[in-house]
Amino acid sequence: MKRTAQVSDSMIINVDADTLWAQVADPTQMPRWSPENIGAHTPAESRPLQVGEVFEGSNHRSRAQWVTECVVTASEPGRRFAFQVRRIGAGSPVISADIATWVYDFEDVGGRTRITETWNDDRSAWPDWVAAIIDRVLTGGSSFADFQRRNIHWTLTTMKDEFELTS
Repeated sequence: MKRTAQVSDSMIINVDADTLWAQVADPTQMPRWSPENIGAHTPAESRPLQVGEVFEGSNHRSRAQWVTECVVTASEPGRRFAFQVRRIGAGSPVISADIATWVYDFEDVGGRTRITETWNDDRSAWPDWVAAIIDRVLTGGSSFADFQRRNIHWTLTTMKDEFELTS
């Protein structure tokens, strides 16, 4: 069975697209919403990153922790922020590999914003059966697509709750 290589979800949040984009385009803010991300180290002070800038993300799942190296591939104020995960490791990102691409699209809907978060599985060189076994081990029994579908919904719901509580 061919694996799902892309998962996305959308939510409308009662905040303008520029404000929401500025927060998402600063990876140091992601631990506020993500169930896995616990921090990010950026090349300069906390701010929206631009195309080509590299940052490290710290993540955890259960007792496992890892660090990723990511490069920003899109950074359009109020419209899009995207990055590619290109290295990974336990203490530092030492293993180079095509891992994933994350995309956040922002659409103005009358002063509110439809944010769409998309995860792309970049492990296209991996045979589906190998990915399926590894996915089930690393996620506790599900595919990465199903796992990321839940994570994306969690992230967007947490964003909505936070932004609408403060607006």
